[in-house]
Amino acid sequence: MEMPRGMECLVKKNMEKKIYIEIEDDWKMYSIGTLYNKFGLLDGTTFMPRSLQMMISHSFFSAFISLDCGISENSSYTDQTTGIRYSSDAAFIDTGVSKTISPEFKKNSLYQQFLNVRSFPEGTRNCYTIRPAKGTGNKYLIRAWFMYGNYDAEDKPPTFDLQLGVDFWDRISLTDSSSTTWSEIIHVLSSDYIYVCLLDKGLGTPFISALELRPLNNSMYETTSGSLVLFDRVDLGSTTNQFIRYQDDVYDRVWNPTNLSSPMLLRDLSTINSLASNLYQLPSTVMSTAMVSQNASDSINLWWTPSNSSDQFYMYMHFAEVEVLQLNQSREFYIYINGTPWLKDRVVPDYLSMTTVYSTKPLSFPKFDISINKTKNSTLPPIINGMEVYTVRQIIHSQTDDTDVAGINGIKSTYGVKRNWQGDPCAPEAFSWVGLTCSYDGFNPPRITSLNLSSSGLSGEISPYISNLTVIKSLDLSNNKLTGQVPSFLSQMASLTVLNLRGNNFTGSVPEELLQKSKNGSLLLSIDGNGATENTNPCQSVPCKKKKNKVVIPVVASVTALFVLLIAIGSALWIIGKRKRASKENEVSFDVKNREFAYSEVQSITNNFQRVVGKGGFGTVYHGHVGDTQVAVKMLSSSSIQGYKEFQAEAKLLMSVHHKNLTSLVGYCNEGTNMGIIYEYMANGDLAKHLSGTHVTLENRNQNVLSWEERLQIATDAAQGLEYLHHGCKPPIIHRDVKSTNILLNEKFQAKIADFGLSRVIPTEGGTHVSTIVAGTPGYLDPEYFISNWLTEKSDVYSFGIVILEIITGQPAILRSPNNTHIIQWVNSMLANRDVISIIDAKLKKDYDVNSAWKAVELAMACVSHTSTKRPTMNHVVMELKECLAMEVAQHDSYKSMDSIGMMPMNLESGMSPMAR
Repeated sequence: MEMPRGMECLVKKNMEKKIYIEIEDDWKMYSIGTLYNKFGLLDGTTFMPRSLQMMISHSFFSAFISLDCGISENSSYTDQTTGIRYSSDAAFIDTGVSKTISPEFKKNSLYQQFLNVRSFPEGTRNCYTIRPAKGTGNKYLIRAWFMYGNYDAEDKPPTFDLQLGVDFWDRISLTDSSSTTWSEIIHVLSSDYIYVCLLDKGLGTPFISALELRPLNNSMYETTSGSLVLFDRVDLGSTTNQFIRYQDDVYDRVWNPTNLSSPMLLRDLSTINSLASNLYQLPSTVMSTAMVSQNASDSINLWWTPSNSSDQFYMYMHFAEVEVLQLNQSREFYIYINGTPWLKDRVVPDYLSMTTVYSTKPLSFPKFDISINKTKNSTLPPIINGMEVYTVRQIIHSQTDDTDVAGINGIKSTYGVKRNWQGDPCAPEAFSWVGLTCSYDGFNPPRITSLNLSSSGLSGEISPYISNLTVIKSLDLSNNKLTGQVPSFLSQMASLTVLNLRGNNFTGSVPEELLQKSKNGSLLLSIDGNGATENTNPCQSVPCKKKKNKVVIPVVASVTALFVLLIAIGSALWIIGKRKRASKENEVSFDVKNREFAYSEVQSITNNFQRVVGKGGFGTVYHGHVGDTQVAVKMLSSSSIQGYKEFQAEAKLLMSVHHKNLTSLVGYCNEGTNMGIIYEYMANGDLAKHLSGTHVTLENRNQNVLSWEERLQIATDAAQGLEYLHHGCKPPIIHRDVKSTNILLNEKFQAKIADFGLSRVIPTEGGTHVSTIVAGTPGYLDPEYFISNWLTEKSDVYSFGIVILEIITGQPAILRSPNNTHIIQWVNSMLANRDVISIIDAKLKKDYDVNSAWKAVELAMACVSHTSTKRPTMNHVVMELKECLAMEVAQHDSYKSMDSIGMMPMNLESGMSPMAR
């Protein structure tokens, strides 16, 4: 398994970093360098197993990709200001020339990334191709830096466009040689590949100084549609004129210091590092200073006018009280946009605790006039610490199918193909690669249907990467210097109807399967022994008869033209028939017809897809109503990376299983390209958000901390759902993606297992496992499954053990710490000192039965045992959790209400993400 290029860069930058991992039944700390010496070398001769790559990549909370554009190939350095490791961009682009800015602009205060540029004097479109490491999520902050610096001695700063993938990102226009600028976009990847392209608009030569990718939490900066281009990000009340970024900001967002003349600065508390953070994790250096009105009766006013009246914006306002208020003091305020209340409720910032008020729907006005006004009861003026504003950018065009991209990039690398092969192979159509023909249906990603590399100087054997082009119809490799045998995989390419291999130097016999396809008319095969000796000419299934060859070959050559038309017609009819058969095969055959909804009905159910309640690799989930019943409608995206097969698997499984702790099916839609699953609506969202303290819904406006009793009940509910899959279903079903985000809570906080797209059945009578490609979520994956590819019920038990640890600690599977510690490692360090109190979530404020908590910890650690044979069954897990719950109930006699977090309500146009007090 070849290591992704982004992963290789990541590893090279972090050879000394250590992670906690199980190898050969032993959990230990290993340096990345040690792991690569053990499993594979960085010189490309051998590679580490993909599952281990995923674990390593996930261990880096800051899996940054940082390219200094224009520095010499294979060079790198550590930036003195940020401590970020930058490397050359040469491995990510085939075009452009390296230049250095003029000496007069090389100042000591200048970031090192601005000293060099990559310039693109040739070509209309030049593209970087980046493949981030697996396991780092699919939401990225992508940032490009620019400083002209008169590198070409023409003193004419250019104007050009940036593209992300296939769509417009931003226009770059520099006013002079010394100015610097950057453009940021927050984007959810729909592909394994990221393309950043520069387009020449005839207004000067495009160039770039640096390119950076920063993985984000997938729950951050959510939109109803589109990506987010940075409009402004300001540190309000800053005491310096310095940008704030990494390492103060763990996501390396760049904060612009701003101290408007009208407000005054509150006292600087930047030395305090105990500032509570929420989902957005703003730097304490930003949140510990703020701006406030000069007079107690004044407002804070912020405004801007969009350059385009149709622009849509998302706004994030960050608040924290940075002064210790006296008993007779209070600070509370309302927020208005253009004189209309944005929030219905007042904002009351907590001392050293962050509250974020943000848009949940795009905002569009000819002018934005933001006013923050104190309430009548407030004795102090309003305050604000930081603010972010983003413009919506629709990235709507699909990139080429990932499998095709992997294949064509492998071919490019194998043969060193230059041409114009950069960026996306098929899209946009005007810039598709020379020699490729692609299909575009408007719904699915483009696919490569034809590859012509005739007379391209290719040498060596036929590349196995060609087999990745699974829908290719025509392949022309004629008139090259290819050697070796004609590979048998060519006969297994179902869509291939034309194969031209003439004019090469192959040896051995043509595979019988290829000859058979040629004989039955399903493949037009052209091959000869041009340039080879008689002993090396390919013989077609039987020993060559030399005398007959002298006659047969000319005869075949003379009549070929007569047969081509007939064969082509026959091939076309065969393809049409095959497509019809494939179309019928691809139709989902659901048994329960009374649950089928037409697409028009789905539109009505969701009020034309008005309200989004979730997103994932499959597509988008919408809220709706079937009669008086609330439902969630999961629609398969045309660019889904989760895929049709997983979508189909989930629909079929939901029809076959029925349990109170599994999400239940209401219906489905299967109309052409519109496919959706309709299931019961879970009003309180997923467990993970409740444990992190960031969950707010319209149904549950005042979110509370889950009590210990409620956590145990949720764990028991979820365990019962898994128990049913393992022991109540015949044959047993393995979920394969058990995690806290796949445990949903209804309006009564009853837990149900969801998302069955990766589920697998143990098919054989008495079987104990199924051998399958590793799939799931890093941090929850069974290490034994990692190594063996043997999926068992105990793999689910391991994942559920991680969930129990999350429930106990309130921490995620991978802790957000400098060392990105796994939750098992952290709990083990506490258990070594028998310090169970420190393990339990501090938000519970010690309001729980210690014996119940200790028993739950022991159960969780048994579930995550190194070897699967030492783990309990789900029957046993359910029994143990019920005992934990009984111990807690016995102490309190009845369910107690949840402790209030004090989250502020939100309306349809805004949301809040405060932390626990």
